[in-house]
Order: sequence, then structure tokens, then C-alpha cells
Amino acid sequence: MFKKAYVEITNICNLSCDFCHGTRRTPRRLTAAEFDCIMRKLKGHAEYVYFHILGEPLTHPELSRFLSCAAGNGMKCCITTNGTLLAESESVLLNAPRLHRLSVSLHSFEVNDGGDMKKYLDDVCSVCTKLAANGTICALRLWNGGGADRLNGDIIAVLHEKLGCEWQSNRDGFKLGNNLYLENAAKFEWPDMGAPKRNVQFCQGLRDQIGILCDGTVVPCCLDAEGSIALGNIFRQSLDEILNSERAKALYRGFSNRAPAEELCLRCGYAERFSI
Repeated sequence: MFKKAYVEITNICNLSCDFCHGTRRTPRRLTAAEFDCIMRKLKGHAEYVYFHILGEPLTHPELSRFLSCAAGNGMKCCITTNGTLLAESESVLLNAPRLHRLSVSLHSFEVNDGGDMKKYLDDVCSVCTKLAANGTICALRLWNGGGADRLNGDIIAVLHEKLGCEWQSNRDGFKLGNNLYLENAAKFEWPDMGAPKRNVQFCQGLRDQIGILCDGTVVPCCLDAEGSIALGNIFRQSLDEILNSERAKALYRGFSNRAPAEELCLRCGYAERFSI
């Protein structure tokens, strides 16, 4: 069983962030029937469904239905969002049956001339405080070290004002309260076929995670934003058929032997952290 299945319910976003890979794929949203199909085929194969790869999931008009469908198929749900639509999505999120985690990319604000920062953070803090009290883990992210981080101090000051001052430091940043965290990290770099090769030996792709793009293309992980490693299509094939394809088996075998089989994997900075 996979720990995480990343399901891209849309590749459409309401922002344009410089840290995001972006896509040349056709803009698209999953239909309700397509999402139901994916959930049926993932049932028993994944513990968590992450509404993430590209796109802003809170823009999807069927989000409430999708959250209920995932829960009905026995999976816990995790959402990654830029946070701009949290206020209008509050009811959907608070009533989601198995919303395990909400990750909010606060670093999206600075790179989009986001307008009223206080209003943005007020909405984020208000919704996340309620979700945390409801049992959902809320992670506020400032993943912009070495990038556009001029406003980090101002953002942290507002968070202190809204969420109190007794923060506990941890490995990833701070615990702000029960189920509420601030995460710090360097600006993320997506793997790209045009990037130089790295010292990559191993990855958890097809071991603890799998990805499904919004056209049904199955990829080995959440970082294949263009479907460069297309293993099959979940709308036309069973998951077992896809995982037993020659390309999928070669990828898995390559990582087992610390000799990646795919060119994109050789250009992944995230996978490089597993090298010895």
C-alpha cells in the first residue's frame, strides 16, 4: 500500500508563483465521474489522498463532493493551498469528514503582489484556528529561503499577533498551538528535463507515493508536473496493470539498485537527499 496518492483535481490556479513549475498541459479539472473512478481504483492502495501536484484545489467547484468521496473510500485527505480562497471555502473544509492536513503556502503572497497582507493572514489564521480545533493539522509554510523572503518578518509578526507568542521550536520550524505549525524551508526547485543531472541514487516514488494528473496520467511521484514519466492512465487501466508495466518495474528496480532509470529522476534535487 502507498502512504500517499497525489491526485491533481485541477491544474488551474488563481495565482502565478515563481517557485511553481507551471505546466504546458491543457487547463483541466477532474469531473465528478473521473474522481469517483480514481477513488475506486485507489481504494485499498493508499492511506492518504493529497489534493496536490499543480493547480489550486480550492478553485474546484466539486471539492466538497471529492472530499466526501475520498473519505467514503477509506482515505484521509490532505490539501495544499495558496490560502487566498480559505475564507470562502471555510464551510467546505470544516465539514469535510476526513480532512487530515491543510498546508498553506504563505510564501505565495510576496511573489504575487497579493494586496492586503493583513486581510490575507487574518483569513488564514481564522480558518486554520478553527480547523486545528476540529482536529485537522494545519501547516503554514514559508518555503522561500534564498528566494523572495523580504516579507517573512512582517508575516511572522502578524502570526504572533494572531496566534500568540508561546511558540515551540521543532525540526521544521515552530509549533504554534495544538495542530498548528509554521514550517520554514528553502525555495523549492522542481525537477525539469532541462536541468543539469544530479547525484541521485534513490527515491520513494512508487514506494510510498504515486501521482495522478488531472487527465488521468499516472506518474511515480508528486514532482512530475508534466507527466514526463507517464506510466499509464487510470481512466483506461487498473492500478495493478499500470504498476506492473515494464516502465514502472524498471523505475522501481533502478532505485532498488541505486541506479535511477529515468532522466527526470536524475535531475531531481529532492531525490538527491537520499544519496549516500
